[in-house]
Amino acid sequence: MESALLVHRLHFAFTITYHYLFPQLTMGLAPLIVYFKTKALRTGEDRYNKAARFWAKIFGINFVLGVVTGIPMEFQFGTNWSHFSQFAGGVIGQTLAMEGVFAFFLESAFLGLFLFGEKRLSPKMHWFSAFMVFAGSWLSGYFIVATDAWMQHPVGYERLANGSFQLTSFWALLLNPWALWQYAHNMSGAVITGTFVMTAIGAYYLLSKKHMEQARLYIRTGVVAGLIFAVIQLFPTGDGQGQMLAKKQPATLAAMEGLYTTTEGAPIHIMGQPDVANQKIDNPLSVPKMLSFLTYKRWNAEVKGMDAFPKEDLPDNIPLLYYSYHIMVGLGTIFIAVMLLSAFLLSKKKLYDAKWMMWILMLSAPFPYIANTAGWMTAEIGRQPWLVYGLLRTKDGYSTLVSAGNGWFTLLGFMGMYTILSILFLFLVYRQIASGPEAAETHTKEAAVAV
Repeated sequence: MESALLVHRLHFAFTITYHYLFPQLTMGLAPLIVYFKTKALRTGEDRYNKAARFWAKIFGINFVLGVVTGIPMEFQFGTNWSHFSQFAGGVIGQTLAMEGVFAFFLESAFLGLFLFGEKRLSPKMHWFSAFMVFAGSWLSGYFIVATDAWMQHPVGYERLANGSFQLTSFWALLLNPWALWQYAHNMSGAVITGTFVMTAIGAYYLLSKKHMEQARLYIRTGVVAGLIFAVIQLFPTGDGQGQMLAKKQPATLAAMEGLYTTTEGAPIHIMGQPDVANQKIDNPLSVPKMLSFLTYKRWNAEVKGMDAFPKEDLPDNIPLLYYSYHIMVGLGTIFIAVMLLSAFLLSKKKLYDAKWMMWILMLSAPFPYIANTAGWMTAEIGRQPWLVYGLLRTKDGYSTLVSAGNGWFTLLGFMGMYTILSILFLFLVYRQIASGPEAAETHTKEAAVAV
């Protein structure tokens, strides 16, 4: 039974981690494409339209892969997590259905118009189609985050005699305070991915001495937006998410920070290895009293450690949670430093000639994906051992009739299929980057057909 539960958890972790590689870029690129279209409308300069066409193609490829890899997860609620679906379907079904019916169709319909319609629509209507693609992608993200937020901080429900959950307030579900902070933090992270990918491709073109005008436009746009959102990721969204954890999931906060003992003037561990057996952090590099200040805005405030909670209510993999959180925070700090340095060089008109900085920007592209994945791992591992925090344990939510062997069979099948999809994705993206912005208009029709 335990091994079957582990396989089901691994199964969903794999499929959702792979899936989120694609939506984070589409959600990150969408506002940048609207920016290019807005500049094109205001200035009449075709270079902005050319940039929008190029990034719409990258968007389209990611959108298709996101759809293909997102559909299996809906079925997994029934195949792997049937008890959870039975108990919580009356609540989470609302937001998941709205995501599919409203947000997805809004995004996909206007994406077709945007890719197909530039020569058929007026400039203003084409801008409007780009805006609606942005609205659809961000609305889709909100409904998904609201679903997860209810699992993190359940609100607006009642429990029926059979133990299932019934929604009592639709607006409480949609306006869950956890969802508002989680959404802001998540979307900021997605824009960071978009800006780093944009600057990376711009840096690649500059180093290759190709498409120089477009390369400079990508880098300038990516650096300015990247710096803004890297700072927003730290404050206020990261701080707000941390405050929410301190109030609603103090056991999770203690495990993330490796705080084993309730402490007044609690330190924050920048580095160190959690020793669960001996309840301590090995080789710690700590800032005294900083955790108390960040959490409660008082240097000597008491922060509850893991000793304040029953062992069965603590996250079941503290080292993985601790490292996921620290990887996310560490990379977020590096993102601010990289974008701040790039912005400084840009302000001095030295950025485009600094080859060493171009290499840094180009090689930085994978790291926002790692940071976003680590962030979601922090949220989901930190919620354990609960599926619905404080109400439904994970061990009570999986499909008990699906054996570990059956779980492994389908998991290996997904791994095989996603390997093929990865090869296809890399081929399509490589072809677009190699063709460059000048070929974007020629190939737009192909992308639209694929969508």
